[in-house]
Amino acid sequence: MSAHTPSQHKVLELFASLPVPVLAAPMFLVSGPQLLTACCRAGIIGSMPAPNARTVEILEQWLEQITAEREQAQAAGETLAPWMLNMIVHSTYDRFAAELELVKRFQPPVVSTALGSPKRVLEDVHAYGGVVMADVITPAMARKAADAGVDALILVCNGAGGHTGTNNPFAFVDEVRRFWDGPLGVAGAISNGRDIHAAQVLGYDFAVVGTRLVATRESLVEDDYRQMLVDCSMDDVVVTKAVSGVLANWMRPSLEKAGIDPSGESKASVDFSGNIASANKAWKHVWSAGQGVGQITRPCTVAELVSELVDGYRASFDRPLGHNRR
Repeated sequence: MSAHTPSQHKVLELFASLPVPVLAAPMFLVSGPQLLTACCRAGIIGSMPAPNARTVEILEQWLEQITAEREQAQAAGETLAPWMLNMIVHSTYDRFAAELELVKRFQPPVVSTALGSPKRVLEDVHAYGGVVMADVITPAMARKAADAGVDALILVCNGAGGHTGTNNPFAFVDEVRRFWDGPLGVAGAISNGRDIHAAQVLGYDFAVVGTRLVATRESLVEDDYRQMLVDCSMDDVVVTKAVSGVLANWMRPSLEKAGIDPSGESKASVDFSGNIASANKAWKHVWSAGQGVGQITRPCTVAELVSELVDGYRASFDRPLGHNRR
């Protein structure tokens, strides 16, 4: 393993500057400009997937909105966390070139990649001083991303909402740390401040929070989705390929409501825009959640959630081992 690159140092410095080292997960049909900006204003890195904007023109409008709101907040003296755009980099994704032009124009400080090699965006993002992260679900995928020159890895582990990994975060981090000493994040049931501290003890540099942000007032989801998150517990989270053909965690009540058998075979498929194509479109009413869903007790604002995460994170350093109970 070699010394950190300047871009890797930049990633570590980004998280060191935050009140708590957290990245908001870029969630399909959940994350939009309002959620992204609210996260940045609360002190964590906000994000969204580019395909959440149904057209390139809408994506351009969203990026203009994000830029304008950040400029207004900073002019008013606010300190904002950086923001991130998640891109699909597969060779068959027909919006890639247009989205990359928007990235070069709006220059998100952080870009993350999915469904392909991060190498496709590295040169352009580095040219304006940005950094690139890659989500991975296996050590083999992590090694490929590392070999491509990515600046940070995010290990998506068992228990993550939506399309999930299957590896235990304890074992996964040790496997990857054999060949990677750069910035490392973890995703999967990160639900409170203690979890974030524990992730650092394991050897991760930052944590990715998803499910708890779905229930915030600023997310794109409908109120029935928020209420189901409040009503469900870990026992209600089902991992299945029956919805999209890809292993993912879903809330059982939404599967039942849509008439989907978790043990069945999916007739749907995921295209490279992240859409799930199916004849009856039942997936539109199937809602995902990670295994930390039981910690959602009410819908709240992003500011309220981040304040809770920060308080719990700081308090966790003062608790003796074995005394981290509520």
